[in-house]
Amino acid sequence: MAAYLQWRRFVFFDRETVKEPPGPDGAGGKPFALPPGIAVCDSGRGSLVFGDILGSGGAGACIWFLPRSLQLSSFQAYKLRVTHLYQLKQHSILVSVGEDEEGINPLVKVWNLEKRDGGNPLCTRIFPAIPGNKPTVVSCLTVHENLNFMAIGFADGSVVLTKGDITRDRHSKTQILHEGSYPVTGLAFRQSGKTTHLFVATTENIQSYTLSVKDYPRLELDTHGCGLRCSSLSDPSQDLQFIVAGNECVYLYQPDERGPCFAFEGQKLIVHWYRGYLIVVSKDRKTSPKSEFAGNEAQNLDKQVLNVYDLCNKFIAYSSIFDDIVDVLAEWGSLYVLTRDGKIHALQEKDTQTKLEARTSMLFRKNLFEMAINLAKSHHLDSDGLSEIFRQYGDHLYNKGNHDGAIQQYIRTIGKLEPSYVIRKFLDAQRIHNLTAYLQTLHLQSLANADHTTLLLNCYTKLKDSSKLEEFIKTSESEVRFDVETAIKVLRQAGYYSHAVYLAEKHAHHEWYLKIQLEDIKNYQEALRYIGKLPFDQAESNMKRYGKILMHHVPNETTELLKILCTDYRPSGDNEGPAVLEGRRANSEEFIPVFANNSRELKAFLEHMTEVQADSPQGVYDTLLELRLQNWAHERDEQVKEKLHNEALTLLKSGRFKTVFDKALVLCQMHNFKDGVLYLYEQGKLFQQIMHYHMQNEQYKKVIEVCELYGDQEACLWEQALGYFARKEEDCKEYIAAVLKHIENKNLMPPLLVVQTLAHNSTATLSVIKDYLVNKLQKQSRQIEQDEQRIKKYREETTRIRQEIEELKASPKIFQKTKCSICTSALELPSVHFLCGHSFHQHCFESYSESDSECPTCLPENRKVMDMIRAQEQKRDLHDQFQHQLKCSNDGFSVVADYFGRGVFNKLTLITDLPLGKAAATIEAGLQRDLLIHAKRGT
Repeated sequence: MAAYLQWRRFVFFDRETVKEPPGPDGAGGKPFALPPGIAVCDSGRGSLVFGDILGSGGAGACIWFLPRSLQLSSFQAYKLRVTHLYQLKQHSILVSVGEDEEGINPLVKVWNLEKRDGGNPLCTRIFPAIPGNKPTVVSCLTVHENLNFMAIGFADGSVVLTKGDITRDRHSKTQILHEGSYPVTGLAFRQSGKTTHLFVATTENIQSYTLSVKDYPRLELDTHGCGLRCSSLSDPSQDLQFIVAGNECVYLYQPDERGPCFAFEGQKLIVHWYRGYLIVVSKDRKTSPKSEFAGNEAQNLDKQVLNVYDLCNKFIAYSSIFDDIVDVLAEWGSLYVLTRDGKIHALQEKDTQTKLEARTSMLFRKNLFEMAINLAKSHHLDSDGLSEIFRQYGDHLYNKGNHDGAIQQYIRTIGKLEPSYVIRKFLDAQRIHNLTAYLQTLHLQSLANADHTTLLLNCYTKLKDSSKLEEFIKTSESEVRFDVETAIKVLRQAGYYSHAVYLAEKHAHHEWYLKIQLEDIKNYQEALRYIGKLPFDQAESNMKRYGKILMHHVPNETTELLKILCTDYRPSGDNEGPAVLEGRRANSEEFIPVFANNSRELKAFLEHMTEVQADSPQGVYDTLLELRLQNWAHERDEQVKEKLHNEALTLLKSGRFKTVFDKALVLCQMHNFKDGVLYLYEQGKLFQQIMHYHMQNEQYKKVIEVCELYGDQEACLWEQALGYFARKEEDCKEYIAAVLKHIENKNLMPPLLVVQTLAHNSTATLSVIKDYLVNKLQKQSRQIEQDEQRIKKYREETTRIRQEIEELKASPKIFQKTKCSICTSALELPSVHFLCGHSFHQHCFESYSESDSECPTCLPENRKVMDMIRAQEQKRDLHDQFQHQLKCSNDGFSVVADYFGRGVFNKLTLITDLPLGKAAATIEAGLQRDLLIHAKRGT
């Protein structure tokens, strides 16, 4: 009773009387009145359905339909009275119970409202409502929405169940389900999944039957009952419970047990369920109570109270007094109260927003936030509206100093309320543990940003709550709800290095992991191990970045990792899997700077690379050469130095320095690596540099050896050697004699130039070149004799040829040949004779001759001569070529003589024919002077 009195009252329904629609003349506004004699009613399928007694005008008992347009229609259903109606909500099927004659058993009729029979709904089935042999009164009726069950309750305590298609006689079976001594006052079907239950209420007990099980087991739920129309079935919001209204309480039942009860006093007359509300019509307390079973009959004209209860939120949504209520119907989204005077009163529920504003404002004023929240939830208020209630509730608790309660309400606003609104409050109040709870929930809902993560981690660190911190960061990969990089930064800054390293490793933030390991923890071995597990590209980039630090602290391990990285790298964590992917390798040259100040490890690395990878970059070989030369230059132990010498020379001879010849040469020269320098000179064919190197070191024998080895390829070496020895003030007669001997054999220098060269040496006497000059003069004498003999021969031949020409011009030629010069047969006419003395048969001449005017026998020789003449004519103008040969030749006179023989200078004789004879003579004299100068320079 106390609980009921505390329920608050609201007016969530607007009451108005249903009025007639306006007529054609516009008149209207009168209250709508139903025909007299209405006894029963129901609603569904867009209409209010009524049943009367004896009808109007003696037309029999009718069933009336009132659509929303308020245009009444009816048809005669029975002759005497309609006692019960049941309109299905999902089908256009109406089931009625009525009487055609007094004392005759009532009839059950099933009407199909969509089909017509003579203008009336089609009656698909008629059968008597009788439980046994004795006639009795029908007390209640219910039909399952699937049309497979129908139950009829009787005043004698029996219940008849029809199973099968209730619209047809053939496909259904009727049986007595329940028998008792107390009148049946209420029936209701409950469908849960595939299980069907039937609730049976009598005046003395409540029972349930399981219809989906064979033999229909019965369970008695309670030992007190209710009156007629004082039971109903709730909707899913109350779990489809069977509601029974007694005079003291309202009870709710599950199929297997009794549920909660509510202390609503007063004699209950009508009970219905509507959209989560419990509709209870009870007698006004000021009147006397009615009898047990018939106390709510129609003849009672007392005042009645209609209450609308919200059982979930425990308040009264509406309460009003009516005069003699016949029934309460629900249709078209409203409640309709039918009174005995034929009037209909509509109860229109206010819209959700209006209800919430009215109620929550009052609740807020009274600080009843929990009730406001429950109300909003039951009316399915959107998340924005709920969030605003939570915020106000949180503000209320915060102002009262209840920070723990306030933060719980603020947590419920996450996703709608700006987090800074809450954070600012708890930063000011220094309520770190409350702020931590809020930020934790913010992260759990994946709504936190980097600043929130920073703040939460700072809260953990200030509270020194390591367990919560570990729980926060050690979530699984799929549950990460924070910015990992921000978390790592904050943890590192706070000194929680192990936690930061854990996050960095778990979420593959390799750079942060290595930074913390190397800069903060200084665990170089672990950092190196971690790099060895990374994919190739990341391992390569991190070794370039941190290689110097690692090399400084763990040189051997770092060198080994670099060897692997530059040869055949596979992440160390992939060893267990199938070795399908080929290893990759980095450019070893790029890692040379890592070995700064670690020459020993660098040497081992470079030597390893050259051994296992012959095609290593050139920079590897260059660096290795420089390193070996440095070690050789600074080594004091002779045996070790010899070994280093051989290693460096072997590397030079490996053939890897052809493209960088100059660089290798500079390195050898910088470190004074003599053998390397000479080897590179030889490879580069720099013979003069080889000789100059020996000259600088005054290695006379080596100078001679170089000339002997390479003099054939570069003849000027002997001239330079002669000049070198000539400039020496020491006694070098032996070496000068050797050079002169070779110059003489190869005729490399004119004698005059040799004399001039040796004239600079004060120690060189005439005896040094005596043999050379004698031999040279003898050779020239012999050459002069040979030339004179050849001249004499040419003159004699020229004289002979001239005589022959004169003879041919002056005297006849007698042809005395008797044989053909081609076939050697006896010569016969016709024949062809040439002045050269050859004769031919005409047919032989025509067959073999290429020209009619030339002798076939002399033609090859004549062609050679003509070709030589043409070649000489073509070369007459080759002045540049002549000048070049004159400068480069050791014997200038022979070049001039050769060009004279070709006739190059024949044109010079024509210059005298020009009018300016003096100028021509000057030109000729200048040219002859130049020739003499070149000739002298050549000698």
